[in-house]
Amino acid sequence: MSRLNLNTLVAFRAVAQERSFTRAAAQLGLSPSALSHTIRGLEGRLGIRLLTRTTRSVVPTAAGDRLLGALGPHFDGIEAELAALSALRDKPAGSLRVTTGIHAAEMILRPALAKLLPAYPDIQVEVSVNAGFIDIVAERFDAGVRLGETVAQDMIAVRIGPDMRMAAIASPAYFLNRKPPRTPRDLARHNCINLRFPTRGGLYAWEFEKAAQILNVRVEGQLIVNEVGLALQAARDGLGVAYLPEDYAKADIEAGRVTRVLESWCPPFSGYHLYFPSRRQQSPAFALLVEALRYRP
Repeated sequence: MSRLNLNTLVAFRAVAQERSFTRAAAQLGLSPSALSHTIRGLEGRLGIRLLTRTTRSVVPTAAGDRLLGALGPHFDGIEAELAALSALRDKPAGSLRVTTGIHAAEMILRPALAKLLPAYPDIQVEVSVNAGFIDIVAERFDAGVRLGETVAQDMIAVRIGPDMRMAAIASPAYFLNRKPPRTPRDLARHNCINLRFPTRGGLYAWEFEKAAQILNVRVEGQLIVNEVGLALQAARDGLGVAYLPEDYAKADIEAGRVTRVLESWCPPFSGYHLYFPSRRQQSPAFALLVEALRYRP
């Protein structure tokens, strides 16, 4: 068999990882039809099917998984060396991918990047907002953002935000004819604004703690949303009690647009951390990103 073209293996790897000819083609700057032709040619030369194609998905076969696993370390090594070579440039450069939730993206990443990127025009950062837990190694992210207590032990974690608190709030108008709750159990008598996790589908159980007593409360109400900003607006509008990160509601609490309840049941907890694999070789660009996000009390 003649020597395989490296570009052909790059094409196969992109399709196998993206599980889509369309997404892989966009990544490689090719048309889906040209990419499909390249993969068919590779399978023909090897004499074995590497991908199972349906109208909805593309999945590696056992042989495809084996080839993808064999290619991985070699391509990772090449990418690491290319990143190391960028250190020889006069200015840090490179592309970085970070996965995070919307709250951390708005409160921490956005202001930090607003300072970092203008100072380093050769650095490109992709921020992917996702409410679920992402395998950053499998999905090829450079780093992720999670609350400190949820970061896996095999990851390096860098604190990028202060401790956080939750806040239960409702508009003054909502409490005109209702008695504010004194304990989390009193929420059973209130119209609560539920939050549904976009990735898991379940409703968020409100978590409270006081004097070592922990209560996870399943609340009920007329409104369910899947975004914290909508819950805040609904609370302003008098539709019920919302439970959300304190910094989202701080301005409204101080302005009197909403009333805070159950404050003594909302202790601080560990804030956001940037996490990444311990074996990751840090490029100058990545090191700058870490320092730009690092929390300094």
